[in-house]
Amino acid sequence: MRPRPGATVDDPTAYLQARRALEAIRAGLPVEQAIKQHPLPTGYLSKATLLAVYRALVAQGHWPEEPDLLARLRLKPVRSLSGVTVVTVLTKPYPCPGECVFCPTDVRMPKSYLPEEPGAQRAYQHRFDPYEQVRARLAALEAVGHPTDKIELLILGGTWSAYPRSYQRWFVKRLFDALNDRTAPDLVTAQRWNEEARHRNVGLVIETRPDHITPKELRRLRELGVTKVQLGVQSLDDRILALNKRGHTVADTRRAFALLRAAGFKIVAHWMPNLLGATPESDREDFARLWQGLAPDELKIYPTQLLPNAELYAYWQQGAYRPYTTEELVTLLADLKATVPEYCRINRVVRDIPSTYVVAGNKRTSLRQDVQAEMARRGTRCRCIRCREVRGQPVQRAALRLVDFTYRADHAEEHFLQFVTPDDRLAGFLRLSLPLPQAPATGMADLEGAAIIREVHVYGPALPVGDEQPGAAQHMGLGTRLLEQAAALARAAGFRRLAVIAAVGTRQYYLRRGFRRGQWYLVRPLDESA
Repeated sequence: MRPRPGATVDDPTAYLQARRALEAIRAGLPVEQAIKQHPLPTGYLSKATLLAVYRALVAQGHWPEEPDLLARLRLKPVRSLSGVTVVTVLTKPYPCPGECVFCPTDVRMPKSYLPEEPGAQRAYQHRFDPYEQVRARLAALEAVGHPTDKIELLILGGTWSAYPRSYQRWFVKRLFDALNDRTAPDLVTAQRWNEEARHRNVGLVIETRPDHITPKELRRLRELGVTKVQLGVQSLDDRILALNKRGHTVADTRRAFALLRAAGFKIVAHWMPNLLGATPESDREDFARLWQGLAPDELKIYPTQLLPNAELYAYWQQGAYRPYTTEELVTLLADLKATVPEYCRINRVVRDIPSTYVVAGNKRTSLRQDVQAEMARRGTRCRCIRCREVRGQPVQRAALRLVDFTYRADHAEEHFLQFVTPDDRLAGFLRLSLPLPQAPATGMADLEGAAIIREVHVYGPALPVGDEQPGAAQHMGLGTRLLEQAAALARAAGFRRLAVIAAVGTRQYYLRRGFRRGQWYLVRPLDESA
């Protein structure tokens, strides 16, 4: 593993002080206190230096591997507490088919992104090269103590479906080359190698527009290995969509959701309060529509931010647009968060745009914490997945309850199977979709007569493959139990087989559990004799 830049162990004084600090931490001293007790002549040790020295001691055989110690040293542990480590990459600048009034434009960036956003900065430094972005990010994550064997690749950059097909295929192949740390002759080989690679891809995510989702597009996405699609919903009011020059309708959004669900994709909705023409009252009504048939699996709430390089700025100058104040936004989001169903995960409540860009309205990037504080003051709570994950909390298998939360989406009966702790924490879940007769046809033979597993996720710290920790939800066999329950439900509902939209790096997991390779899905027969 590579040390973080600047986290060197070549300096004898730094090495000695770091070893002394580590010994104190092993003995039970808090990390920050150990750092203060063992200063350097020029300042204090960094956690990255402690990690580098710890790894050197383990590699040289002086110390055994100590997962608990590593967890205490890890920087920003929340990044891998959900069981997966996310690596974000950006595509190159390219024309977007949209003309949205709220969207910023910068010739250096793909549409809607700004150079000072953290992920965009990294992409720009690496000239948007997919291989370099991934390799640099893996090195940085390893240097601060995060496991990198289970990687979700998040591809950002405007409308993925608008990029040339050849570029898309090259881009994804280079992502897999970076995870595999070797160059494959083609995409199929790169995917096959990744099934046994050190850095396995457990999810591949793209973002696009509802009007670009077609059966043909979904087949292409599966060929690339995509498992999750982020859709720019923005609003479920055709009047608001038209005012903001969004270029698609609510009907387009509903059609896209139904197609994605029928093909087994996980669906992330982007929703924007405070659009041109909206009010807090209309936003409350609009938010409620998300759960009436669309039922997204994950949600990114992006309050409209007034930026000088967006067309919306001219509307504001003319007095035709008013940004919500921070207080109005906190009140609104606290109202909305309390209504989110337990099968959905709220990934964000604000874009990571530097406040220096924002002309008027809310400039706080800590909006999630502000909303949580307001909900605590009210005595309300959010039961979305993110707020219920066990994260680093130990789990007792015998105390877990298996709950089947069933709900209807457009053209599907959804089962959100979840393992829940006595204090309502989520240790793992499975999304099972039972297509209804009127579900749209995808044109993919793997899915004919099949119930579809759209996601299996077991929570807790991301553990390297084969590793176990006492009380960790991962490696308790929860995934296998969820699969068996899904098979029983699908069989009882009359389905002949069970299909799973497996990421490339998870194929072996399912193959060991009775699934067989199809064209783009893994499939398991459901009759008892199979």
